[in-house]
Amino acid sequence: MALMPKRVKFRKSQRGKVKGNACRGNTVSYGEYGLQTLEGGWLTAQTIEAGRITLAHAIRGEGKMFIRVFPHKSVTSIPLETRMGKGKGEPEFWAAVLKPGMVLFELGGVPEAAARAALAKVAYKMPYKCRFVSRRPSVG
Repeated sequence: MALMPKRVKFRKSQRGKVKGNACRGNTVSYGEYGLQTLEGGWLTAQTIEAGRITLAHAIRGEGKMFIRVFPHKSVTSIPLETRMGKGKGEPEFWAAVLKPGMVLFELGGVPEAAARAALAKVAYKMPYKCRFVSRRPSVG
């Protein structure tokens, strides 16, 4: 099931703008290797879930996986062929707001080659350009 908040203060949120680079959440904190986004935008809960499933399949129960983003933002839309007015639409899906440099997923307890292969599969599923990052510089 897709991620979403248990409860929110307001059901409908404004769109906002994604400006600047990530100041927080831009380093590998929990695991040894991570997947860092190079672009800003919205990442839907369905996309995060697809990445989680892909990563779980790729590491086959070895090591530990961390998801560093959560979809807090509700995105609304009005039905097609609806006239102007009549208020804001209903929430359609939940999204995480990404800034360039945010770490999306982290891996720990697996060799670097396996982590690279697993996170490459996840990066293919993501709608934004991503890169492999590690906690410490790799030797060799």
